[in-house]
Amino acid sequence: MNRLNMNKAKVKIRIEKLKKEIEYHRYLYHVLDKQEISDAALDSLKKELVDLEKQFPDLLSSDSPSLRVSGKALDKFEKIEHQYPVLSLQDIFSFSEFKSWEDRNKKILDTKYNYFCELKLDGLTVILTYEKGILKTAATRGNGKVGENVINNIKTIESIPLKLRKGKYPLPDVLTTRGEILLKKSVFEKINKKREKEGLELYANPRNIAAGSIRQLDPQVTAQRKLIHFVYDIKEDLGQKTHEEVHDMLKEFGFKINPNNSFCEKHEDVKNYLEKWNEKRKKLDYLTDGVVIVTNDISAERKLGNIGKSERWMIAYKFPAEQVTSKIKNIIIQVGRTGALTPVAILDPKLLAGSTVSRATLHNFDEIERLDVKIGDTVIIEKAGDVIPAIVKVLPRLRTGNEKSINIPQKCPVCNSKVCRQEGEVNHYCSNKNCSAVQKENIVHFVSKQAFNIEGLGPSIIEQLIEQGLLKTPADIFKLEKKDLIPLERFADKSSDNLIQSIAQSKDINLDRFIYALGIRHVGDETSILLANKFGAIEKVMDISKEKLEHIHDIGPKVAESVCDYFQSKKNIHYLDKLFKLGINVQKVKLKKQTLKNQVFVLTGSLENLTRDEAKKNLRDLGAKISATVSNQTDFVIVGENPGSKYDKAQKLGVKIINENEFLKMLD
Repeated sequence: MNRLNMNKAKVKIRIEKLKKEIEYHRYLYHVLDKQEISDAALDSLKKELVDLEKQFPDLLSSDSPSLRVSGKALDKFEKIEHQYPVLSLQDIFSFSEFKSWEDRNKKILDTKYNYFCELKLDGLTVILTYEKGILKTAATRGNGKVGENVINNIKTIESIPLKLRKGKYPLPDVLTTRGEILLKKSVFEKINKKREKEGLELYANPRNIAAGSIRQLDPQVTAQRKLIHFVYDIKEDLGQKTHEEVHDMLKEFGFKINPNNSFCEKHEDVKNYLEKWNEKRKKLDYLTDGVVIVTNDISAERKLGNIGKSERWMIAYKFPAEQVTSKIKNIIIQVGRTGALTPVAILDPKLLAGSTVSRATLHNFDEIERLDVKIGDTVIIEKAGDVIPAIVKVLPRLRTGNEKSINIPQKCPVCNSKVCRQEGEVNHYCSNKNCSAVQKENIVHFVSKQAFNIEGLGPSIIEQLIEQGLLKTPADIFKLEKKDLIPLERFADKSSDNLIQSIAQSKDINLDRFIYALGIRHVGDETSILLANKFGAIEKVMDISKEKLEHIHDIGPKVAESVCDYFQSKKNIHYLDKLFKLGINVQKVKLKKQTLKNQVFVLTGSLENLTRDEAKKNLRDLGAKISATVSNQTDFVIVGENPGSKYDKAQKLGVKIINENEFLKMLD
C-alpha cells in the first residue's frame, strides 16, 4: 500500500469517528436539550470533518453530519410540516472567506448589490404563521422540514404579537416569519443562583434554557422565563425590494427587531461591522456568536437561491472562537521561576480567539490525571484573556488505541536534579535552586511589562546572556555594557545602544512594579498594588510584620508569611541592597487621604470614563475595599451600562446604588 492510500485509510477512520462524535452531540442538544461541549468546540469538529471530506471527496457519504440540516423533532408536541424548508447557513471564520463568497456570487449576479448585516443570535429558531393577521402556528425548526407546534408556549412571550399591527404596509392573508427565541444573560444568572440555593445542577448556558422553556408542556413555566424574541425574515412575497425593507415591514407589523442590525453598502462596511461587534457584543444582555451577512436586494437573493442544505444569498460569519478542538502531538515539561514543573501540550495549530495556538498548559500532573489526557488525544482548548490556552476536556471516543500516557518525571528535564513534591502542594518542583531554567524564568519575570518593562530583553536574549555567563541574577542586568552585547548573535551597534538605554531608563520604577518584579511567591500584580498603596515606600514594606499584614483586607496568612519570609531572608536583603547600589530608584507612592477607608464597593456594568482597573485603583487609593459579590456588608454598588444581577441584588438588599457621575464626584 502506498503512502497516499495509507494516509487515506487513516483519514477514513478519523472521518467515521468525527461523524459519530458530531452526531452524538447534535442528538444531545437538538433532541434531549443537553450539552456537553461548547458550540465553538462542536463547530471546530464540524470544520475538521468538512476539510477532510473536501480533501478526499470520495469519502463523503450520504450520512455525513455535514449534509444534515438539523436534529430530529421531539415527540412531545404535535408535528407540523413547514411550508418553506428551514435551511441552514454556511459558516465562515475570516473576512477573506467572506470575500471568496462575494466573488463566487458576483459570477452569478450581473448587477451591483449591497448587504444587510444582522447579529447572529444564539437562541432557538421559531417559525410563526399568521392568517388574516392572527397567530395560528408556532413551529420549532426540527429537522428543517418538520418541527413541533409550540403555539401555547410562544403566546407567553410578550414580544411576539398575537395579532398583527396595521401600519403603512397592508396586512397579508398569510405571513410566515422566522426569528429567534432568547433568554437574557441577566435572567440566566438569576435562574442559576436560585438553583444553586436549592442544591440543583446549574444550567450550562442561556440557549439551553430557552430551548427547554419552549418545549415545556406547561406554558406557565415558559412564562416565568421572561424570554425575548427577535424576528428577521418574511417568507412570502409582499412586494419588498430589500432585506432592509423586510425589517421595516416586520417592525410595522408589531414585531421586535434587533436594533443593532445595519445596512452595509460595500464589503469595507461589512468588515467594519464585524470588527465593531466582535468587541461590543460582550456588553449585550443576550448571546450572539457571529454576524449573518445578507445580500440586501431581494431580486439578487432570488437569483442566487440555495445550494444543498444552505442559502447561497446569505452567510454566517462566526466570531473568533474561545474554544476549539485540536490533537495533542506531544507533551513537554517546562520549569518555571519557582522551580515548578508544568506540563505543556504541543498541539496541531488552530485559530483560537483571533490567533493561532500551537500549545496549551495542563497546569500540573493532578490535572493530567483528572482530565485523563494522553499524547494523541483530541481535546478542547480554551483561551481566556491573553494567557496561554488551557485544555478543558478530552474527547475519548475519538481515541484509536495508539495514545500514550504521561508519567511524572523523577528528574528535572533541564538540570537532571531530583523532582520533589512538598506536602500540601499540587505542583512538583526541581530541587535545585540554581537550576538554569529557574534562573532564566526569574529574569524573564523581572523584565516583563508589569515589572521593569525592559524592551529588547526577551527570553532568547536572556538565554544567550546566561550561556555567556553575563547574567546569573536580575541584578546583573544593570552591570551590562555595550561591549558585552556586541559579540552576541542578532546584536549590532544600534541594537546594543538601544538595550543599554532601555535598561538605564528602567531604573526609576514605581513601588508596585518593583514589588511584583521581585517574584515573591503568591504575590501577583494585585497584591503588589495593594502593598504599595498601603505602605507607600519599599522601606516600610520590608519592615512590615506578619501580624500587621494579616490584618489587611485581601491578604491571607499564606501571602503574609511569604512576604515576611522574603524580606527577612539575609540572601534577599543582600540582593535588594545590591539593586539599590546599582542605581535602582523605587519611587514612593504619595498616599491619598483615606476618605473611603474600609468601605466596601461592588462594580457592575460598563463605565464610560474609566476602565474597570482604573476604577478599582481609584477606590484602593482612597482606602476602599472591592468585592466581587453584593452582600449586607456592601456599602456601595457602582452601576454602569448593562448592569448584571448584582444591580438587582443591591436593590433587594437595599444597598446604596450610585451611577458613574456620582462615583466620579465621590473621587473628587
